[in-house]
Amino acid sequence: MSAATPNHAKTVWKLVGVVTFMGALGWASVPLYDLFCRVTGYGGTTNVAEQGSDQILDETILVRFDASLESGMPWEFEPPAEPMELRIGETGLAFYTAYNPTDRAIAGTATFNVAPYAGGAYFSKIACFCFTEQVLQPGERVEMPVTFFVDPEIMNDPEARGIPALTLSYTFFETDMPDNEYAALQDGE
Repeated sequence: MSAATPNHAKTVWKLVGVVTFMGALGWASVPLYDLFCRVTGYGGTTNVAEQGSDQILDETILVRFDASLESGMPWEFEPPAEPMELRIGETGLAFYTAYNPTDRAIAGTATFNVAPYAGGAYFSKIACFCFTEQVLQPGERVEMPVTFFVDPEIMNDPEARGIPALTLSYTFFETDMPDNEYAALQDGE
């Protein structure tokens, strides 16, 4: 019986190791998936650029806009009314509109994607309201700009070069404001 005890202990330690390893993979999966999407454009994740493209092609692409809100987010959020037709590599500027109809300041953060997903890797944002948290005062209406271009490298991708249109989508989520920031907004500072 004493010979079986070391085998049981060994098995228990192996199982603890497997469970720990699986837990670590589960914990790391979200940041690793986010990194994977940003590098590959998978899932419609866009790129961030410091400046516009230095190459503008004669081929054009239509860019459509979409806006939605998380369930329970009290803002009104609207995309630009009309799509934009741009030459590939040309810098575009679009304005989304947000309105806070409540009697309290509300902070929000926008998530985004581009459809079809094959085009996400070639959609580059230079500046965007989605890069930072937005705070709207009671009754405040704002226009929020996004500056972007479609990378000419899209023409070298057999799966993406024939895409006639891309749709840029944003969803706003309410975020908590730190108590000191909330207090300062209420005091009018």
